[in-house]
Amino acid sequence: MEQDEVVPLVGPSSADARVVGAKAANLARCDGLGVPILPGFVLTTAGVARRRRGGTPTGLRAAWRGLGGDRAVLVVRSSSTVEDAATSSMAGRFTSVLDVVGWPAFLRAVDEVVRSAEQVGGEAGPRPIAVLVQQQLDAALGGVMFGLDPVTGRRDRVAVEVVPSRPDALVGGTAEVGRLLLTRRGRLVSAEGPSASDVGPVLRHRLARLARRAARRFGGPQDMEWAVGADGRLWLLQSRPVTAVAAVPDHPEVVLGPGPVAETFPDPLSPLEQDLLLDPLRTGIVEALRLTGAVSEHRLRRSPVVVAVDGRAAVDLRLLGVVRGTVRARDRFGPAALVRHVGVAWRVGRTRVALPELGAEVVAEVDRHLSLLPDLGGLATDDLVETVGRASRELATVHRFEVLAGMLLAPRPGAPTAAQVALDELAAARRQGLDDAAVVADRPVVLALSAPCLGPGPGLPVSGPSASVAGLSVDELDVRDALRLRTRWLQELLVLAAAELGRRLVAQGVLRSQEDVALLRWTDLAAAARGAAPPEVRVPPHHPVAPLPNEFVVVGDGSVRPVGRHAADGRSTGIPAGGGRVVGAVRHWPPPPAAPSSADGDGRLQPGPTVLVVRHLEPALAPALEQVDGLVAETGSALSHLAILAREAGVPVVAGVDRALERFPEGTTVLVDGTTGEVSATTAGPA
Repeated sequence: MEQDEVVPLVGPSSADARVVGAKAANLARCDGLGVPILPGFVLTTAGVARRRRGGTPTGLRAAWRGLGGDRAVLVVRSSSTVEDAATSSMAGRFTSVLDVVGWPAFLRAVDEVVRSAEQVGGEAGPRPIAVLVQQQLDAALGGVMFGLDPVTGRRDRVAVEVVPSRPDALVGGTAEVGRLLLTRRGRLVSAEGPSASDVGPVLRHRLARLARRAARRFGGPQDMEWAVGADGRLWLLQSRPVTAVAAVPDHPEVVLGPGPVAETFPDPLSPLEQDLLLDPLRTGIVEALRLTGAVSEHRLRRSPVVVAVDGRAAVDLRLLGVVRGTVRARDRFGPAALVRHVGVAWRVGRTRVALPELGAEVVAEVDRHLSLLPDLGGLATDDLVETVGRASRELATVHRFEVLAGMLLAPRPGAPTAAQVALDELAAARRQGLDDAAVVADRPVVLALSAPCLGPGPGLPVSGPSASVAGLSVDELDVRDALRLRTRWLQELLVLAAAELGRRLVAQGVLRSQEDVALLRWTDLAAAARGAAPPEVRVPPHHPVAPLPNEFVVVGDGSVRPVGRHAADGRSTGIPAGGGRVVGAVRHWPPPPAAPSSADGDGRLQPGPTVLVVRHLEPALAPALEQVDGLVAETGSALSHLAILAREAGVPVVAGVDRALERFPEGTTVLVDGTTGEVSATTAGPA
């Protein structure tokens, strides 16, 4: 049967995604949910085929006149057969044209949308596409609604984002956004940001009811665009399945925190970075704990181990022994516990004896594999994907041995750390005038001073120490530090290989830009590299990602609730990392905006000792140790690179001080005791 070239948006033909595309078909199926849909029509895939041949589809001009002709303001949008599917939203992949007035402008808009399908087709050719045409709403309020909480995955919640304009300002990331979390019945759970107060009780209940009805109609929660006209009427603009939900535990008994991972991952991670870097870490930790038998299988299965909360890495602190949890008496003293403890002692003893030799073998094997690796740019795409897979598995293995070495082996006396060797090499390279890229290529040990990142090259400290410690070598590292350095090298390989895949997809027109690469999950990027259509999540609105508390739980509504000790008298106890005791004026890193560091009232630096207060113990801060007399960090441990370097330089260090940047403003005089872990505001000198 011959297919119609133009069909009404609401009608029998509009429910077939093969004819009108998924976007229009989903919208047509929303008719009857209790929220109106803007009047419109669809230029079907057959109509688009005629337009591609240079013709005017039958009935197109009549349908345009039916929407108001020259008097109407229209929006012309793509409706591809691969958009808005249950596993691939393809959000933002195709063009939409707003503010279309007049017949010539309308035809140009249709052609622009059709061309967008050809631009993302790649080697497989243009994607099948229809064109959705609707009257454009002059919106007083617009937004996006998820029929679940995308942070926790809870399906008894509805997440709403709102802007005081059309929703395109929100999905394009150009507007300040208000955010609300609702129950399924529309009761307000939380609200923050501009415009959140514009969503009153009546509108909240109407949105929640729409989310419930859409979930029933489509068999699952929907990602919906909506708008409110100047007359207060609510309109539904788009609906598609929710395709990307973060995996964050909502078990209050799980105490999370950046802890030991903050040194490696001080900044928020993109979805692709989370897959490349956190998944191998999680696997390595689980394998190490399982090998020792120190944690029961039941506890391992219940733990998230490593998660990303709003992009920031956090670990199960109780699982890793950073904080103590509640242990039942029968677990401590029962027969099963006794048997487990005997088994643990036996396994730990054997592992401790064999670990130095096994660790050295792992280090040698990684070095051999890296030395044989050809230039990534010269690898075939399939080989590049396989390289990422092999490097990921090898990284998990190195993480396992690194965790075991940290648990079971004492540092070798006199052995340098990777950060010390890196600082030595960096100082020598800076004296030669090498830039960062040349330094990394010539002296890869310097990667120990930077965090892995999918974006531009690793950021190295501006300068090395003023005097190099001659003769330090990676061959002198003890087992644990040698393994830590190899984890960093493998992490760099993973992000470089993924970035190369992304560059190829951008060059082929499959992805719009390198920024889009970071928004994909690894499985989607690998599939796209091998010819599949890549699902693309909506570009998230740009907003600052708040640092995580030192210890927190994720509660029922998905929010982060700090736990642990919070001193109210200006005194705090953190993790003592050694180095002695000092009283000095606080300097922040990063410095607060438009605020002088350690300054008195007229902005001059205060004389005397200085205490640097930081978010994380990042190795890149190592050169600053020459200029400070004390170091306080909100996260980290006594075993971090920076803490070790500070101790050896005689700089008192305390880690794990909750809200240190907030509680000790710049210029405050504080006492830092690296032996007891005390940090307190004071005017007295050291005892």
